[in-house]
Amino acid sequence: MVAFEGLTSRLQNVFSKLKGRGKLTEDDVNEALREVRLALLEADVNFKVVKQFIGKVKERAIGQEVLKSFTPGMVVVEIVNKELTELMGGTQSKLARANKPPTIIMMAGLQGAGKTTLTGKLAKMLQKQNHKPLLVACDIYRPAAIKQLQVLGEQLNAPVFTMGDQANPVDIAREGVRQAKENGHDYVLIDTAGRLHVDEALMTELKQISAEVEPHETLLVVDAMTGQDAVNVAENFHKELQLTGVVLTKLDGDTRGGAAISIKAVTGCPIKFAGIGEKLDGLEPFHPDRMASRILGMGDMLTLIDKARSTIDEEKAKEMEKKLRNAEFTFEDFLEQMDQMKKLGPLDQIMEMIPGMNKVKGMKDVKIDDRKMARIEAIVKSMTTEEKRQPELLNASRRKRIALGSGNSVQEVNRLIKQFEDMRKMMKQLSGMMGPKGPKGGMKGLKGKMGKNFKFPFG
Repeated sequence: MVAFEGLTSRLQNVFSKLKGRGKLTEDDVNEALREVRLALLEADVNFKVVKQFIGKVKERAIGQEVLKSFTPGMVVVEIVNKELTELMGGTQSKLARANKPPTIIMMAGLQGAGKTTLTGKLAKMLQKQNHKPLLVACDIYRPAAIKQLQVLGEQLNAPVFTMGDQANPVDIAREGVRQAKENGHDYVLIDTAGRLHVDEALMTELKQISAEVEPHETLLVVDAMTGQDAVNVAENFHKELQLTGVVLTKLDGDTRGGAAISIKAVTGCPIKFAGIGEKLDGLEPFHPDRMASRILGMGDMLTLIDKARSTIDEEKAKEMEKKLRNAEFTFEDFLEQMDQMKKLGPLDQIMEMIPGMNKVKGMKDVKIDDRKMARIEAIVKSMTTEEKRQPELLNASRRKRIALGSGNSVQEVNRLIKQFEDMRKMMKQLSGMMGPKGPKGGMKGLKGKMGKNFKFPFG
Protein backbone atom coordinates (compact mmCIF):
# COMPACT_ATOMS: atom_id res chain seq x y z
CA MET A 1 0.00 0.00 0.00
CA VAL A 2 1.78 3.10 -1.26
CA ALA A 3 0.19 5.17 1.50
CA PHE A 4 2.50 3.65 4.09
CA GLU A 5 5.61 2.81 2.05
CA GLY A 6 7.87 5.45 3.66
CA LEU A 7 6.52 4.83 7.16
CA THR A 8 6.87 1.05 6.81
CA SER A 9 10.51 1.17 5.70
CA ARG A 10 11.44 3.62 8.49
CA LEU A 11 9.73 1.54 11.17
CA GLN A 12 11.34 -1.65 9.87
CA ASN A 13 14.76 -0.01 10.16
CA VAL A 14 14.05 1.01 13.76
CA PHE A 15 12.85 -2.45 14.76
CA SER A 16 15.60 -4.36 12.97
CA LYS A 17 18.12 -2.49 15.18
CA LEU A 18 16.14 -3.45 18.29
CA LYS A 19 15.78 -7.10 17.27
CA GLY A 20 19.53 -7.38 16.75
CA ARG A 21 20.23 -6.77 20.46
CA GLY A 22 20.16 -9.42 23.15
CA LYS A 23 19.32 -6.93 25.90
CA LEU A 24 17.62 -3.54 25.84
CA THR A 25 18.15 -0.63 28.17
CA GLU A 26 15.64 2.11 28.85
CA ASP A 27 17.82 4.39 26.71
CA ASP A 28 17.58 1.93 23.78
CA VAL A 29 13.78 1.99 23.99
CA ASN A 30 13.71 5.80 24.26
CA GLU A 31 15.96 6.18 21.21
CA ALA A 32 13.82 3.77 19.17
CA LEU A 33 10.62 5.57 20.17
CA ARG A 34 12.10 8.93 19.19
CA GLU A 35 12.60 7.52 15.68
CA VAL A 36 9.08 6.03 15.67
CA ARG A 37 7.71 9.44 16.70
CA LEU A 38 9.54 11.19 13.83
CA ALA A 39 8.39 8.53 11.35
CA LEU A 40 4.73 8.97 12.39
CA LEU A 41 4.91 12.78 12.22
CA GLU A 42 6.47 12.57 8.75
CA ALA A 43 3.62 10.26 7.71
CA ASP A 44 1.24 13.13 8.59
CA VAL A 45 -0.19 11.52 11.72
CA ASN A 46 -1.84 14.10 14.00
CA PHE A 47 0.79 15.34 16.52
CA LYS A 48 -1.55 14.90 19.54
CA VAL A 49 -2.22 11.32 18.45
CA VAL A 50 1.54 10.68 18.10
CA LYS A 51 2.23 12.06 21.59
CA GLN A 52 -0.49 9.89 23.15
CA PHE A 53 0.61 6.79 21.19
CA ILE A 54 4.31 7.13 22.11
CA GLY A 55 3.35 7.67 25.76
CA LYS A 56 1.34 4.42 25.85
CA VAL A 57 4.02 2.39 24.06
CA LYS A 58 6.77 3.78 26.31
CA GLU A 59 4.81 2.98 29.46
CA ARG A 60 4.53 -0.66 28.42
CA ALA A 61 7.94 -1.00 26.72
CA ILE A 62 10.08 0.07 29.69
CA GLY A 63 8.35 -2.39 32.00
CA GLN A 64 10.55 -5.08 33.56
CA GLU A 65 8.92 -7.92 31.57
CA VAL A 66 10.24 -6.34 28.35
CA LEU A 67 13.74 -5.36 29.43
CA LYS A 68 14.33 -8.74 31.08
CA SER A 69 12.74 -10.93 28.37
CA PHE A 70 14.81 -13.18 26.09
CA THR A 71 13.65 -11.33 22.96
CA PRO A 72 13.04 -7.73 24.11
CA GLY A 73 13.16 -6.29 20.56
CA MET A 74 10.37 -8.61 19.46
CA VAL A 75 8.28 -7.72 22.52
CA VAL A 76 8.60 -3.98 21.73
CA VAL A 77 7.43 -4.62 18.13
CA GLU A 78 4.49 -6.61 19.52
CA ILE A 79 3.57 -3.70 21.85
CA VAL A 80 3.75 -1.19 18.96
CA ASN A 81 1.58 -3.50 16.84
CA LYS A 82 -1.09 -3.81 19.59
CA GLU A 83 -1.14 -0.08 20.33
CA LEU A 84 -1.33 0.80 16.62
CA THR A 85 -4.26 -1.61 16.26
CA GLU A 86 -6.04 0.02 19.23
CA LEU A 87 -5.35 3.49 17.83
CA MET A 88 -7.15 2.59 14.58
CA GLY A 89 -10.17 1.13 16.35
CA GLY A 90 -9.10 -2.23 17.77
CA THR A 91 -11.58 -4.42 15.92
CA GLN A 92 -13.36 -4.26 12.58
CA SER A 93 -16.46 -2.07 12.67
CA LYS A 94 -19.15 -3.72 10.55
CA LEU A 95 -21.89 -2.07 8.55
CA ALA A 96 -25.15 -1.57 10.46
CA ARG A 97 -28.17 -3.61 9.45
CA ALA A 98 -31.77 -2.55 10.12
CA ASN A 99 -34.04 -4.92 12.03
CA LYS A 100 -36.67 -4.16 9.42
CA PRO A 101 -35.36 -3.54 5.86
CA PRO A 102 -34.33 -1.39 4.17
CA THR A 103 -31.05 -0.38 5.83
CA ILE A 104 -30.46 3.27 4.88
CA ILE A 105 -26.88 4.43 4.30
CA MET A 106 -26.13 8.08 3.64
CA MET A 107 -22.82 9.14 2.06
CA ALA A 108 -21.38 12.51 3.04
CA GLY A 109 -18.15 14.32 2.21
CA LEU A 110 -16.46 17.07 0.26
CA GLN A 111 -16.47 17.30 -3.52
CA GLY A 112 -13.81 15.11 -5.11
CA ALA A 113 -13.54 12.67 -2.18
CA GLY A 114 -15.10 9.91 -4.31
CA LYS A 115 -18.63 9.61 -2.82
CA THR A 116 -20.37 8.60 -6.04
CA THR A 117 -17.75 5.96 -6.94
CA LEU A 118 -17.84 4.71 -3.34
CA THR A 119 -21.64 4.36 -3.57
CA GLY A 120 -21.12 2.07 -6.59
CA LYS A 121 -18.37 0.08 -4.85
CA LEU A 122 -20.48 -0.43 -1.74
CA ALA A 123 -23.43 -1.51 -3.91
CA LYS A 124 -21.22 -4.14 -5.57
CA MET A 125 -19.97 -5.41 -2.21
CA LEU A 126 -23.58 -5.74 -0.98
CA GLN A 127 -24.62 -7.53 -4.18
CA LYS A 128 -21.87 -10.11 -3.59
CA GLN A 129 -23.52 -10.76 -0.21
CA ASN A 130 -26.86 -11.35 -2.00
CA HIS A 131 -28.40 -8.00 -1.05
CA LYS A 132 -30.55 -5.79 -3.31
CA PRO A 133 -29.33 -2.19 -3.01
CA LEU A 134 -31.13 0.82 -4.47
CA LEU A 135 -28.90 3.80 -5.36
CA VAL A 136 -30.42 7.25 -4.78
CA ALA A 137 -29.05 10.32 -6.62
CA CYS A 138 -29.32 13.32 -4.28
CA ASP A 139 -26.42 15.35 -5.70
CA ILE A 140 -28.29 17.86 -7.89
CA TYR A 141 -25.49 20.43 -8.03
CA ARG A 142 -22.38 18.78 -9.50
CA PRO A 143 -22.64 18.54 -13.30
CA ALA A 144 -23.10 14.92 -14.42
CA ALA A 145 -23.27 13.56 -10.85
CA ILE A 146 -26.65 11.92 -11.53
CA LYS A 147 -25.41 10.55 -14.85
CA GLN A 148 -22.28 9.13 -13.18
CA LEU A 149 -24.41 7.24 -10.65
CA GLN A 150 -26.69 5.96 -13.44
CA VAL A 151 -23.67 4.67 -15.40
CA LEU A 152 -22.43 2.86 -12.27
CA GLY A 153 -25.93 1.43 -11.76
CA GLU A 154 -25.91 0.07 -15.33
CA GLN A 155 -22.51 -1.56 -14.79
CA LEU A 156 -23.79 -3.22 -11.63
CA ASN A 157 -27.26 -3.97 -12.96
CA ALA A 158 -28.55 -2.07 -9.90
CA PRO A 159 -31.47 0.41 -10.05
CA VAL A 160 -30.81 4.13 -9.54
CA PHE A 161 -33.59 6.38 -8.24
CA THR A 162 -33.51 9.98 -9.49
CA MET A 163 -35.95 12.89 -9.79
CA GLY A 164 -33.57 14.99 -11.92
CA ASP A 165 -31.50 18.01 -10.92
CA GLN A 166 -34.44 20.37 -10.25
CA ALA A 167 -35.99 18.44 -7.36
CA ASN A 168 -35.26 19.03 -3.69
CA PRO A 169 -32.63 16.53 -2.35
CA VAL A 170 -34.74 15.93 0.80
CA ASP A 171 -37.73 14.92 -1.38
CA ILE A 172 -35.49 12.69 -3.53
CA ALA A 173 -34.15 10.88 -0.45
CA ARG A 174 -37.66 10.38 1.03
CA GLU A 175 -39.08 9.09 -2.28
CA GLY A 176 -36.05 6.84 -2.79
CA VAL A 177 -36.63 5.13 0.55
CA ARG A 178 -40.35 4.72 -0.27
CA GLN A 179 -39.47 3.13 -3.64
CA ALA A 180 -37.03 0.76 -1.93
CA LYS A 181 -39.73 -0.42 0.48
CA GLU A 182 -42.23 -0.92 -2.35
CA ASN A 183 -39.78 -2.85 -4.54
CA GLY A 184 -38.18 -5.07 -1.92
CA HIS A 185 -34.72 -3.46 -1.73
CA ASP A 186 -32.96 -4.24 1.54
CA TYR A 187 -30.37 -1.42 1.27
CA VAL A 188 -30.71 2.23 0.21
CA LEU A 189 -27.47 4.03 -0.65
CA ILE A 190 -27.94 7.81 -0.74
CA ASP A 191 -25.32 9.76 -2.71
CA THR A 192 -25.40 13.34 -1.40
CA ALA A 193 -23.85 16.57 -2.67
CA GLY A 194 -20.42 17.80 -1.62
CA ARG A 195 -18.75 21.20 -1.65
CA LEU A 196 -15.16 22.29 -2.13
CA HIS A 197 -15.10 23.07 1.60
CA VAL A 198 -17.39 22.63 4.60
CA ASP A 199 -20.09 25.32 4.56
CA GLU A 200 -23.38 26.04 6.30
CA ALA A 201 -25.61 25.39 3.27
CA LEU A 202 -24.10 21.92 2.76
CA MET A 203 -24.49 20.97 6.42
CA THR A 204 -28.05 22.26 6.59
CA GLU A 205 -29.05 20.14 3.57
CA LEU A 206 -27.35 17.02 4.95
CA LYS A 207 -29.01 17.49 8.35
CA GLN A 208 -32.41 17.87 6.65
CA ILE A 209 -31.91 14.65 4.62
CA SER A 210 -30.77 12.86 7.77
CA ALA A 211 -33.78 14.08 9.79
CA GLU A 212 -36.16 13.01 6.98
CA VAL A 213 -34.91 9.45 6.32
CA GLU A 214 -33.14 8.66 9.64
CA PRO A 215 -30.22 6.68 8.15
CA HIS A 216 -28.84 3.67 10.00
CA GLU A 217 -25.37 4.64 8.79
CA THR A 218 -23.94 8.08 7.98
CA LEU A 219 -20.61 7.42 6.31
CA LEU A 220 -18.12 10.20 5.71
CA VAL A 221 -16.05 9.63 2.57
CA VAL A 222 -12.63 11.26 2.84
CA ASP A 223 -9.66 11.34 0.49
CA ALA A 224 -6.68 9.76 2.30
CA MET A 225 -4.35 11.77 0.06
CA THR A 226 -5.35 15.00 1.81
CA GLY A 227 -3.61 13.78 4.98
CA GLN A 228 -4.21 15.98 8.01
CA ASP A 229 -6.98 17.86 6.15
CA ALA A 230 -8.95 14.61 6.03
CA VAL A 231 -8.88 14.48 9.84
CA ASN A 232 -10.03 18.11 10.11
CA VAL A 233 -12.88 17.47 7.64
CA ALA A 234 -13.93 14.40 9.66
CA GLU A 235 -13.97 16.46 12.87
CA ASN A 236 -16.15 19.17 11.29
CA PHE A 237 -18.65 16.75 9.77
CA HIS A 238 -18.89 14.69 12.96
CA LYS A 239 -19.80 17.77 15.05
CA GLU A 240 -22.74 18.50 12.74
CA LEU A 241 -23.93 15.08 11.58
CA GLN A 242 -23.00 12.48 14.22
CA LEU A 243 -21.22 10.18 11.79
CA THR A 244 -21.34 6.42 12.31
CA GLY A 245 -18.23 5.68 10.27
CA VAL A 246 -15.56 6.85 7.85
CA VAL A 247 -14.50 5.49 4.47
CA LEU A 248 -10.97 6.32 3.31
CA THR A 249 -10.62 6.53 -0.47
CA LYS A 250 -7.38 6.61 -2.51
CA LEU A 251 -5.54 4.76 0.24
CA ASP A 252 -3.37 3.25 -2.49
CA GLY A 253 -2.38 6.72 -3.73
CA ASP A 254 0.98 8.41 -3.33
CA THR A 255 0.32 9.66 0.17
CA ARG A 256 1.80 9.43 3.65
CA GLY A 257 -1.29 7.70 5.06
CA GLY A 258 -1.48 9.56 8.38
CA ALA A 259 -5.26 10.00 8.08
CA ALA A 260 -5.85 6.26 8.55
CA ILE A 261 -3.93 6.30 11.82
CA SER A 262 -5.38 9.58 13.18
CA ILE A 263 -9.09 9.62 12.27
CA LYS A 264 -10.45 7.17 14.87
CA ALA A 265 -8.38 8.69 17.67
CA VAL A 266 -9.39 12.28 16.83
CA THR A 267 -13.09 11.82 15.99
CA GLY A 268 -14.00 8.59 17.74
CA CYS A 269 -15.54 7.42 14.44
CA PRO A 270 -14.47 3.98 13.22
CA ILE A 271 -12.99 3.55 9.74
CA LYS A 272 -15.36 1.04 8.11
CA PHE A 273 -13.89 0.67 4.61
CA ALA A 274 -10.81 1.50 2.58
CA GLY A 275 -11.22 2.35 -1.10
CA ILE A 276 -8.44 1.00 -3.31
CA GLY A 277 -8.22 2.01 -6.98
CA GLU A 278 -10.94 3.02 -9.41
CA LYS A 279 -12.50 -0.36 -10.17
CA LEU A 280 -15.86 -1.23 -8.63
CA ASP A 281 -14.47 -4.16 -6.64
CA GLY A 282 -11.80 -1.90 -5.09
CA LEU A 283 -13.32 -1.70 -1.62
CA GLU A 284 -12.04 -3.53 1.46
CA PRO A 285 -13.51 -3.76 4.96
CA PHE A 286 -11.09 -1.93 7.27
CA HIS A 287 -9.42 -4.26 9.77
CA PRO A 288 -7.28 -2.26 12.25
CA ASP A 289 -5.16 -5.31 13.19
CA ARG A 290 -4.44 -6.17 9.55
CA MET A 291 -3.67 -2.54 8.71
CA ALA A 292 -1.25 -2.33 11.65
CA SER A 293 0.50 -5.46 10.34
CA ARG A 294 0.81 -3.90 6.89
CA ILE A 295 2.17 -0.64 8.30
CA LEU A 296 4.80 -2.55 10.29
CA GLY A 297 5.78 -4.56 7.18
CA MET A 298 4.40 -7.84 8.53
CA GLY A 299 2.04 -8.39 5.61
CA ASP A 300 -1.68 -9.15 5.68
CA MET A 301 -2.28 -12.78 4.81
CA LEU A 302 -5.86 -12.79 6.19
CA THR A 303 -7.07 -10.17 3.68
CA LEU A 304 -5.25 -12.05 0.90
CA ILE A 305 -7.00 -15.29 1.93
CA ASP A 306 -10.39 -13.50 2.03
CA LYS A 307 -9.78 -12.13 -1.47
CA ALA A 308 -8.71 -15.53 -2.79
CA ARG A 309 -11.71 -17.31 -1.25
CA SER A 310 -14.16 -14.95 -2.91
CA THR A 311 -12.57 -15.05 -6.37
CA ILE A 312 -10.78 -18.37 -6.92
CA ASP A 313 -12.43 -21.65 -7.80
CA GLU A 314 -10.98 -24.25 -5.39
CA GLU A 315 -11.09 -27.19 -7.83
CA LYS A 316 -9.45 -25.16 -10.58
CA ALA A 317 -6.79 -23.99 -8.13
CA LYS A 318 -5.90 -27.61 -7.23
CA GLU A 319 -5.70 -28.52 -10.91
CA MET A 320 -3.50 -25.49 -11.59
CA GLU A 321 -1.18 -26.35 -8.71
CA LYS A 322 -0.64 -29.81 -10.15
CA LYS A 323 0.09 -28.38 -13.61
CA LEU A 324 2.58 -25.89 -12.17
CA ARG A 325 4.35 -28.60 -10.21
CA ASN A 326 4.71 -30.77 -13.29
CA ALA A 327 5.57 -27.88 -15.68
CA GLU A 328 2.39 -28.60 -17.70
CA PHE A 329 1.26 -24.98 -17.44
CA THR A 330 0.06 -23.76 -20.87
CA PHE A 331 -0.82 -20.38 -22.40
CA GLU A 332 -4.50 -21.35 -21.97
CA ASP A 333 -3.87 -21.69 -18.24
CA PHE A 334 -1.94 -18.43 -18.34
CA LEU A 335 -4.98 -16.59 -19.75
CA GLU A 336 -7.20 -18.11 -17.07
CA GLN A 337 -4.72 -17.08 -14.36
CA MET A 338 -4.58 -13.53 -15.72
CA ASP A 339 -8.35 -13.38 -15.42
CA GLN A 340 -8.24 -14.68 -11.82
CA MET A 341 -5.46 -12.25 -10.97
CA LYS A 342 -7.44 -9.27 -12.29
CA LYS A 343 -10.21 -10.25 -9.86
CA LEU A 344 -7.76 -10.38 -6.94
CA GLY A 345 -6.47 -6.88 -7.63
CA PRO A 346 -3.14 -5.28 -8.55
CA LEU A 347 -0.14 -7.57 -8.03
CA ASP A 348 1.86 -4.92 -6.15
CA GLN A 349 -0.97 -4.76 -3.57
CA ILE A 350 -1.09 -8.57 -3.33
CA MET A 351 2.69 -8.69 -2.76
CA GLU A 352 2.37 -6.25 0.15
CA MET A 353 0.05 -8.67 1.92
CA ILE A 354 2.70 -11.44 1.94
CA PRO A 355 4.93 -11.16 5.02
CA GLY A 356 8.55 -10.36 4.12
CA MET A 357 7.85 -10.02 0.40
CA ASN A 358 8.70 -6.31 0.46
CA LYS A 359 12.24 -7.29 1.41
CA VAL A 360 12.76 -9.60 -1.58
CA LYS A 361 14.79 -7.74 -4.16
CA GLY A 362 12.85 -7.14 -7.35
CA MET A 363 9.46 -7.79 -5.74
CA LYS A 364 9.09 -4.30 -4.24
CA ASP A 365 8.98 -2.68 -7.66
CA VAL A 366 6.63 -5.12 -9.39
CA LYS A 367 3.89 -3.07 -11.02
CA ILE A 368 1.17 -4.12 -13.41
CA ASP A 369 0.38 -1.92 -16.35
CA ASP A 370 -3.20 -2.51 -17.58
CA ARG A 371 -2.14 -1.65 -21.14
CA LYS A 372 0.66 -4.20 -20.97
CA MET A 373 -1.82 -6.79 -19.68
CA ALA A 374 -4.09 -6.03 -22.66
CA ARG A 375 -1.14 -6.45 -25.09
CA ILE A 376 -0.20 -9.78 -23.52
CA GLU A 377 -3.80 -10.94 -23.75
CA ALA A 378 -3.89 -9.95 -27.44
CA ILE A 379 -0.68 -11.95 -28.11
CA VAL A 380 -1.98 -15.10 -26.38
CA LYS A 381 -5.40 -14.82 -28.04
CA SER A 382 -3.71 -14.60 -31.45
CA MET A 383 -2.27 -18.10 -30.92
CA THR A 384 -4.10 -21.17 -32.15
CA THR A 385 -5.48 -23.60 -29.53
CA GLU A 386 -2.68 -25.99 -30.44
CA GLU A 387 -0.02 -23.31 -29.92
CA LYS A 388 -1.47 -22.29 -26.56
CA ARG A 389 -1.37 -25.90 -25.37
CA GLN A 390 2.09 -26.64 -26.81
CA PRO A 391 4.28 -23.50 -26.61
CA GLU A 392 7.21 -25.50 -28.05
CA LEU A 393 5.46 -25.29 -31.47
CA LEU A 394 6.04 -21.52 -31.61
CA ASN A 395 8.70 -21.27 -34.30
CA ALA A 396 9.82 -18.06 -36.08
CA SER A 397 7.05 -18.01 -38.74
CA ARG A 398 4.31 -18.66 -36.16
CA ARG A 399 5.67 -15.86 -33.95
CA LYS A 400 5.64 -13.47 -36.91
CA ARG A 401 1.97 -14.35 -37.61
CA ILE A 402 1.05 -13.85 -33.92
CA ALA A 403 2.79 -10.46 -33.88
CA LEU A 404 0.81 -9.31 -36.91
CA GLY A 405 -2.46 -10.67 -35.55
CA SER A 406 -2.04 -9.01 -32.15
CA GLY A 407 -0.67 -5.67 -33.33
CA ASN A 408 2.66 -6.21 -31.54
CA SER A 409 6.28 -6.53 -32.67
CA VAL A 410 7.99 -9.92 -33.05
CA GLN A 411 10.39 -8.82 -30.27
CA GLU A 412 7.45 -8.38 -27.88
CA VAL A 413 6.09 -11.83 -28.78
CA ASN A 414 9.58 -13.34 -28.26
CA ARG A 415 9.93 -11.56 -24.93
CA LEU A 416 6.59 -12.88 -23.66
CA ILE A 417 7.37 -16.47 -24.70
CA LYS A 418 10.83 -16.28 -23.05
CA GLN A 419 9.36 -14.86 -19.81
CA PHE A 420 6.61 -17.48 -19.88
CA GLU A 421 9.20 -20.27 -20.16
CA ASP A 422 11.29 -18.73 -17.36
CA MET A 423 8.20 -18.53 -15.17
CA ARG A 424 7.33 -22.16 -15.89
CA LYS A 425 10.83 -23.27 -14.88
CA MET A 426 10.77 -21.13 -11.76
CA MET A 427 7.36 -22.43 -10.66
CA LYS A 428 8.56 -26.02 -11.02
CA GLN A 429 11.69 -25.29 -8.97
CA LEU A 430 9.63 -23.37 -6.43
CA SER A 431 7.13 -26.19 -5.98
CA GLY A 432 10.05 -28.51 -5.19
CA MET A 433 11.62 -26.00 -2.84
CA MET A 434 8.41 -25.33 -0.90
CA GLY A 435 7.22 -28.94 -0.81
CA PRO A 436 7.53 -31.10 2.33
CA LYS A 437 10.61 -32.90 0.95
CA GLY A 438 12.10 -29.89 -0.83
CA PRO A 439 15.18 -28.05 0.39
CA LYS A 440 14.58 -25.27 2.87
CA GLY A 441 15.20 -21.73 1.78
CA GLY A 442 12.12 -19.58 2.37
CA MET A 443 12.49 -16.06 1.01
CA LYS A 444 16.26 -16.40 0.45
CA GLY A 445 15.69 -19.54 -1.56
CA LEU A 446 12.98 -17.81 -3.61
CA LYS A 447 15.34 -14.91 -4.28
CA GLY A 448 18.06 -17.29 -5.46
CA LYS A 449 15.73 -19.26 -7.71
CA MET A 450 14.40 -16.11 -9.32
CA GLY A 451 17.82 -14.80 -10.17
CA LYS A 452 18.84 -11.27 -10.97
CA ASN A 453 17.23 -11.07 -14.39
CA PHE A 454 13.90 -12.76 -13.71
CA LYS A 455 10.88 -10.74 -14.86
CA PHE A 456 7.17 -11.56 -14.55
CA PRO A 457 5.49 -11.69 -18.01
CA PHE A 458 3.07 -9.00 -16.88
CA GLY A 459 5.54 -6.79 -14.95
